[in-house]
Amino acid sequence: MKNNNIENIDKLNKFPIVAILITGAFLAILNQTLLATAIPHIMHDLNLTENTAQWLTTIFMLVNGIMIPITAFLIETFTTRRLFLTAMITFAVGTLICAIAPTFMLLMIGRIIQAAGAGIMMPLMMTIFLLIFPIEKRGTAMGTVGLVIGFAPALGPVISGWLVEHYPWRALFYLVLPLSVINIVIAYFVMKNVTKRTFPKVDILSIILSTLGFGGLLYGFSSAGSYGWTSIAVVSSLVIGTITLTGFILRQFKLKQPILEFRIFKNKIFTLTTIIGMIAFIGLIASETILPIYMQNMAGFSALESGLMILPGALLMGFMSPINGRIFDKVGARYLLIIGLTLLTVTSFLYTRLTEETTLSYLTVVFAIRMLGISMIMMPATTAGLNQLPTRLIPHGSAMTNTMRQVAASVGTAILVTIMTASALRTGEKALPMEMIHGVNVSFYVATVLSLVALILSFFIKGTSPSKDSKRISA
Repeated sequence: MKNNNIENIDKLNKFPIVAILITGAFLAILNQTLLATAIPHIMHDLNLTENTAQWLTTIFMLVNGIMIPITAFLIETFTTRRLFLTAMITFAVGTLICAIAPTFMLLMIGRIIQAAGAGIMMPLMMTIFLLIFPIEKRGTAMGTVGLVIGFAPALGPVISGWLVEHYPWRALFYLVLPLSVINIVIAYFVMKNVTKRTFPKVDILSIILSTLGFGGLLYGFSSAGSYGWTSIAVVSSLVIGTITLTGFILRQFKLKQPILEFRIFKNKIFTLTTIIGMIAFIGLIASETILPIYMQNMAGFSALESGLMILPGALLMGFMSPINGRIFDKVGARYLLIIGLTLLTVTSFLYTRLTEETTLSYLTVVFAIRMLGISMIMMPATTAGLNQLPTRLIPHGSAMTNTMRQVAASVGTAILVTIMTASALRTGEKALPMEMIHGVNVSFYVATVLSLVALILSFFIKGTSPSKDSKRISA
């Protein structure tokens, strides 16, 4: 298909396209955390060690993170319809392989194929939303994206926790597979071409450098918690990642058609909102990682209770994201970000007072308020930043935003978990719960400082109301 097949956006029936995109992205993101509580069952069934089994989660995040940076190139090379169908079919094939995999190696291959499709989904969805909706309605549209980002990862452990108690772990993939197939069939009939193809030159060296750079950093930071910061695997992957990523960035400035356009960081608002979004994502992922560890290993709660603690906050975030989007369309991002980051900072501080006796209701209520704050940050910050970019750079902006969040989640979680372990008064089998909980409290002190930094930055966000002419970077 050629560019003249691009649909007239004003005449598009947007609802089916939005529904298909949200469903596809929801299934893709759900799979990041779907195996969280199923790992012990897979270990037992396939006779795996914990470190080996964790690769099922790590490899998904790793491949996902590697695919995201090159989606801007893919969006500019293929039609919207073809790219979406290819991503969803790839994801479905990976899901099928996971469901029937008799061995760990085949299960890993399935997860890699799943992640290759999933990595394309979020940047593609954000790009399409920004193209089919006028600037004054983008907040509402992107609010639905916030629903997916916040709700899907939090729902994963709850669904898997319930399913693996009643059914074999393969049921997780058999649940996702038919939903993926239905999505593909409907998309075949309703998906339209809305992105403009510019046919950028394939720069193989950039793709190799991007893969090694982002892959090295993501693997290094995500493995630091398991192997320690001084292990050869962690140090070497961080060094290789840093060197190759530097080479990738420098190369992009020399290319006429870069794989990923780093010049967008010349725009002050885009840069500030990206940093704020990264810190908010660290707050989201870190609390969803650290709190279950604290609850199950130190405070005597069950896995199901830790999953249920997250659920009300996830539901609240899902409910509030579209509402916050409408507020954004009226007043812009500044006030939403200030209020949201204040809530994130306060709730981070409230989690620095945890003890063995902290109640489930306290943890749940504070987490719900925290998710309310995050819902006021994530998509308003993203939309405010992407609104600064000319249309031709939106694929690069959405790919960059998602890449930075993936890196932030990996780096932030690794650092906070390391702080939690290193600052515990005592570790090992003889350690008392309160001695280990001290480390959890210290990690949330660090999270509080990070949130406070983002709160200060939010006061510099100005001119993001859709009713005003925002200063955009030059095309």
